[in-house]
Amino acid sequence: MYQETAYRAITNIEKFNPGTNLKAWLFTIMKNIFINNYRKKIKANTVSDDTENLYYINGADRSVGNVAETTILMKELQILIDALDDSVRIPFMMHYYGYKYQEIAEQLDLPLGTVKSRIFFARKEMKDRIEEDYGSTYAVRV
Repeated sequence: MYQETAYRAITNIEKFNPGTNLKAWLFTIMKNIFINNYRKKIKANTVSDDTENLYYINGADRSVGNVAETTILMKELQILIDALDDSVRIPFMMHYYGYKYQEIAEQLDLPLGTVKSRIFFARKEMKDRIEEDYGSTYAVRV
């Protein structure tokens, strides 16, 4: 900002009145540069949406993913899930579909602690297999 202030002062030296306060003139230039930069920054962050239903403003948090990559990942995960033993796979999938631990325990006629431990072991086995196949970077996400 100092360099820009010096540049503008040199290029506009004819606008300076001799006998007035040079320091105040330079600070005014610097203040105006700051204000202009701030306004540009704010304007750059402003989203203008001319659509009738404000689709872009209301949809700003949505992102479009790579469907092919997601499909491949889901197929690979499904293969890993299918490879689990039924005793842990069934409670795991029920929990995945939104059943609460107590509901799973009642439907499978198992103690609550058993259901929780089987879901834990399913997650652990999935994590270990992913780490084995893809390395430790992907295992953290499961």
